[in-house]
Amino acid sequence: MRQLLLMLSLVLVFGNINVALADSLNVRGSILMDIDSREIIYHQNANRKIPPASLTKVMSMYLVFDAIEAKTLSLNTLVKVSKKADITAGASMGIIKDEIVTVKQLLYGMAVASGNDACVAIAEHMAGSEYAFTVLMNKKARALKMNNTVFKTSSGLPAKGQYTTAQDMLILSRNYIMTHPGSLSYHSTKRIIFHGKTLRNKNPQLGTYNGTDGLKTGWTRASGYNIISTSRRGDTRLIAVILGAKTSKIRAKELNRLMNAGFSYSKGETQKTQNILRLNSKQEVTAQNKSRVTNGS
Repeated sequence: MRQLLLMLSLVLVFGNINVALADSLNVRGSILMDIDSREIIYHQNANRKIPPASLTKVMSMYLVFDAIEAKTLSLNTLVKVSKKADITAGASMGIIKDEIVTVKQLLYGMAVASGNDACVAIAEHMAGSEYAFTVLMNKKARALKMNNTVFKTSSGLPAKGQYTTAQDMLILSRNYIMTHPGSLSYHSTKRIIFHGKTLRNKNPQLGTYNGTDGLKTGWTRASGYNIISTSRRGDTRLIAVILGAKTSKIRAKELNRLMNAGFSYSKGETQKTQNILRLNSKQEVTAQNKSRVTNGS
């Protein structure tokens, strides 16, 4: 019931747009919300379907925290790593076949290192297979009224028919934060050390933007550079979603513009808010990342 009320409160206010743009952001889709007032400050192509990439991991972590709250899992639960998890492509926390890790370690691996291997390991432990886990993910998405989202993998690795929207990612992240506020301690962690290797969080605002304490970045060739980010200053907490930036620098720049506009708006500085968002976001696009990695941050 608690989650249903959160979801309904978000749906009821969507469409109350307070900021007009002269120039749209240089991204494929975006949305900005004051999480406490539930006011949508800005959106652009918020229902455009785009592959979620590693933003998918927010849903996977949501299910883990749900299970912990239901006491069917704990942070100290031991998980045996399968061969499939070990060899999963893309971003990795570096778990090895047959080693035993804790749920807590996997959560850090998902949040900080964006480990696809960590997602597969927890999915198999909780549901028996990654496919069965994605069934649970999609069931949760329907319950939250994420009507334009389909998950095909636990990590966001590319898969035919997998997509989301900026609006749906906002619905997911708001409910996630409100239901499991403790999750931010994982998402705000800048780095972890696992097997002697330092793994760093790629959220560009962590440690550089006042008030930022989560959530998740993502990238695939098909999606471009995605991010969900949340920041709190005083009594105001904002969530911004950006999908499909062409470079990580554009993603960071446009995210800062959204957040700056949001905090100005929260202080009643309407003209300043509009001026921030009217800044020309167009810039020379640098060469796309040529890496063979198919899913990262």
